[in-house]
Amino acid sequence: MNPRTASLRRTRSGALVALATFLAAFIAALLLPAAAHAAEDDPYSINGNVRLEGEPLEGVELTIDGAGGVQEVVTDEDGRWGVKVPENDSVYVVTLDESSLPDGIAVVDETGEDDTPNVKEVTVGPGGITAANFFIGEAERNVTGFFDQLLQRIFQGINFGLMLGLAAVGLSLVFGTTGISNFAHAEMVTFGAVAALFLVGPASLALPVWLGIPVAIVLSALLGLLLDMIIWRPLRRRGTGVVQLMILSIGLSLAMRYIFQYFIGGDTAQLPAMVPSVTIPLFGAVSTTLNDLISMGISIVVIVAFALWLTRSRLGKATRAISDNPSLAAASGIDVDHVVRIVWIISGALAGLAGILYAYYRPGIRWDMGAQILLLVFAAVTLGGLGTAFGALVGAIIIGILTEASSLWIPADLRYAGALVVLIIILLVRPQGILGRRERIG
Repeated sequence: MNPRTASLRRTRSGALVALATFLAAFIAALLLPAAAHAAEDDPYSINGNVRLEGEPLEGVELTIDGAGGVQEVVTDEDGRWGVKVPENDSVYVVTLDESSLPDGIAVVDETGEDDTPNVKEVTVGPGGITAANFFIGEAERNVTGFFDQLLQRIFQGINFGLMLGLAAVGLSLVFGTTGISNFAHAEMVTFGAVAALFLVGPASLALPVWLGIPVAIVLSALLGLLLDMIIWRPLRRRGTGVVQLMILSIGLSLAMRYIFQYFIGGDTAQLPAMVPSVTIPLFGAVSTTLNDLISMGISIVVIVAFALWLTRSRLGKATRAISDNPSLAAASGIDVDHVVRIVWIISGALAGLAGILYAYYRPGIRWDMGAQILLLVFAAVTLGGLGTAFGALVGAIIIGILTEASSLWIPADLRYAGALVVLIIILLVRPQGILGRRERIG
């Protein structure tokens, strides 16, 4: 077979793999189990009152977010509201929509210490019921303009995109060097958060956060190494096809997911705070928290370090060579198996770090948290260009910004769909992705 024919076959194979990856990711997101939704027969209750100087306020809108999904409720003529929830010992975030209050009044904090008095975190206790009441009074309501809201969402989207980028870069590295569309990458993300929970959680080892989180990242790297040693390397040596490997990764994903559920249950667990909860004004109406700034700083430092490794080190250059042409790289004397093993270790570490940061971003840890963002990670890799690490980072930031900013126009529950629609439009214009190379077939 002449080199041109072999090159064309590899190109066609890559295109088919890209299409199969995206379709399989979409189908998996639809078919894989989702978190249980709240129902009328759920055993636990959250209720409360909304009153102004003792008088009930009717028609006030509230949102309850937690186990079972997001629920919306409106106060009745007595100012009362209530919802059913499926779990106790879980944190539920109750948010009162101040835009539904009459003009001239707002939720106020009598202590003067709470910057967001319209948001309460509650936990259903052993009695099966809890309350969240809001004190309403006359206040100067701050109205945030659309432009300021857009800037705030863009800033949040960059934070979210950097976190997605850590996971997407690892996934793209594995695909570029091995051709595997690893659906179990979602569980590698979850593993990092679960490992951190067992290391720093109050009910387990209770290590200091500054010690437990780095150890969790190391354990995530070891997970990547073990998966390569036990599963992926033997299959590579047998010449297993990429489609079979992709199906195997889906099965591995399901198995790992339910192992996590067995050990941590279906509740949402919380990691100890990295730093005190402090709101930091940035510019205009845009503000952030110290936790988010630290998260962004960690992401940027790690991404810069990874970029230097990929472009300056011998292993990084060898990784790029294998991604371009594995056969030629092997013929040039590069130990492909050794480089691929290093790639799996780095991929595991980046996925674990992404899971930990996502646990603080959500906030909370669930057994299926990685699966919730898997489709976005695949979308970032596809948008940036299959097999290109820097493309995956660019795609992740774009997806993050679109996800957060789109909730200004569409319901928050549909914001992931909005990002995927934009992905489809961009790929129709540039099928190879933003940083992918255009290749002629035929």
